[in-house]
Amino acid sequence: MTIEEEKKTEEQVISNTTKQESSLLPTTPTNVTPNFIAPYGPNVHVSQHPILSHKLSILRSSSTSPSSFRRTLREITFHLGYEATATLSTRDIPLTVPCATHATNHIDTMGSRLSAKVALIPILRSGLGMVDPMLELVDNATVHHIGMYRSKSLMPVQYYNRLPKTCNVDVAYVMDPLIATSATIISVVSILKRWGVKEIHVISVVASKAGLSELLKYHPEVRVTIGTVDEVLSEDGNLVPGLGDAGDRLFGTMEEEGEEDLVHYSKRKRTMSVASETEG
Repeated sequence: MTIEEEKKTEEQVISNTTKQESSLLPTTPTNVTPNFIAPYGPNVHVSQHPILSHKLSILRSSSTSPSSFRRTLREITFHLGYEATATLSTRDIPLTVPCATHATNHIDTMGSRLSAKVALIPILRSGLGMVDPMLELVDNATVHHIGMYRSKSLMPVQYYNRLPKTCNVDVAYVMDPLIATSATIISVVSILKRWGVKEIHVISVVASKAGLSELLKYHPEVRVTIGTVDEVLSEDGNLVPGLGDAGDRLFGTMEEEGEEDLVHYSKRKRTMSVASETEG
């Protein structure tokens, strides 16, 4: 074989190799989206991650201390938040990168920046434990608190609302560790809709099957990201096995046997008694 024939053969091999390599590269940019699964529909994502399953077992355990509960809820929220924010929109921005060989030189390129205005809506009080990890993911998000408690009839009662008068938010992430009957979440989503939010996304650690179905019945367009689904909802509206009272476990306010029940401030017993003494 002549030198000229060898060069042609070598060029042909290089050409074929280049074609094979280029076929492995994506032809267009792709967006990472959650792997939505049945049977709850395309807007519901139930995490299948083994690490989250492991962390969830720690969160459930009766032997988990309040400090460990807070830390584990933070870790789980970061994981769920990472999955939930996969649908956020971005815009292209120009930027420079320092050259590896000459620190004083820079390379011009394009990057991305979140374009959506995001609000975090923790439902007091257990939702507070989910705020910091979400702010680590979306550090320019605003935080607006809504306080809800459940009456003896299992109906939600709003006692606090710090939403601004004007809504300038594109996406709102509602955060509550538990969805039991879903009456609270349904109410909060309705409040946000009236406020004017275009897109609402619920993030929760554990949801009941019945509660999740109820939420989707009233708000089918809302996106939901959850860690797991518990099949059983007791007659008194609690998840089984659930997490226990997430607020009490988060802040270490679990009551010992024989202690007087905590009285919600809205009952105003203390205020009434003071008023009676003053009148007397």
